[in-house]
Amino acid sequence: MPVTSLRRPPLRVWVWTAAVLVLAVVATLLWRGSDAAATVSTTAAPAGVPSGTPAGAVSTAWTARTTPTDGAARSTVDGGRVVVGDGHGVRALDVVTGDEAWRYSRANARLCDWTVVGGRVVAAYGTEDRCDEAVALAVDTGVRQWTRNLDLRPDAVLSATEGIVLATSPTGVLTLDPVGDSIRWRADPDEGCTIEDADVGGAGVALLQRCAGTTRVRLLDGYDGTPLWSRDVPAGTTLGGVEQAVVLAGEGGVQLLGPADGAPLGAPGTAPAAGASVTGVGSSALVWAGGTLTVVDQGTGAVTWRTPATGLPAGPVDRALLAAGTSVPVPEGDAVVLRDLATGAELQRVAAPGLLAGGLVAVTGPVVVQQLPDRVLAHR
Repeated sequence: MPVTSLRRPPLRVWVWTAAVLVLAVVATLLWRGSDAAATVSTTAAPAGVPSGTPAGAVSTAWTARTTPTDGAARSTVDGGRVVVGDGHGVRALDVVTGDEAWRYSRANARLCDWTVVGGRVVAAYGTEDRCDEAVALAVDTGVRQWTRNLDLRPDAVLSATEGIVLATSPTGVLTLDPVGDSIRWRADPDEGCTIEDADVGGAGVALLQRCAGTTRVRLLDGYDGTPLWSRDVPAGTTLGGVEQAVVLAGEGGVQLLGPADGAPLGAPGTAPAAGASVTGVGSSALVWAGGTLTVVDQGTGAVTWRTPATGLPAGPVDRALLAAGTSVPVPEGDAVVLRDLATGAELQRVAAPGLLAGGLVAVTGPVVVQQLPDRVLAHR
């Protein structure tokens, strides 16, 4: 019977096979070192806002650690989600159970800072010695909305108001569109000055500058950066925040400055205070300083009401949860008191023996959420 000889494959086949193997090895190595391989991104079904109101007494249901870079508590409750961060990413927790709903983390980058605005989490990441990338995620689902390159200092701090994300560093500020991802404008401090603090709100972007021998407040338009006014203030003044007015705190107490020209609105609202925190609800500014919550009309600076408090409300209670009117959750020692925004009248008192001093307090359905600089506590 005939003998069949085996022929070696042509040289080009060996070359092609070797090239394919090399490409496979290179692709594997590139994948292992890529952003995609280092990124953990999970999503979830949309979350509804829990129904109901807090019981007459609540206790700690769950806690979670968080790591804001500027050492301040921030409002991160959005509907049925609570956002927390760590060294490499952000994750959203179910407000009722504390269970993780979604996460976005990058093992090959550090989380510079993040903020929550308009149903989105905007987070900045650094891969070298700068914060060079930003990502926006839907708060309720974790679905990525956009990613873009940035060039921020490693100490940049993010804050936000509806339609504007502000990145602040001692050498300048930058504003970003949280929906369309575009950089709107940048601004440097005045000659010879550094930016001590900055915030953004309905009035615009306020800069607190330390200059040679002076302390200065500047207000810029939030959408185009146009300078609106500048005013020298006493040494030791701190920026409490920006809503419809600019809120300052110092030896003379807490003072509101009008958005049009920086003129003082009314008399200082509290006793001398080293610092203040502010949030806005409609035309009212809620200012917490020196152990007192003061509600001020942002148009006139007139004090509407005040009460002792151990923290600041993070926002109003959904008015559908109460019989009528808008209420705010005021932490008062071992209780959270829902007070009518217009009058300060007590609408409901919730005993909360696990409540700690300081931070922000929000109410979502039956859950009382306290946000501290390094952790979140949920009570129900």
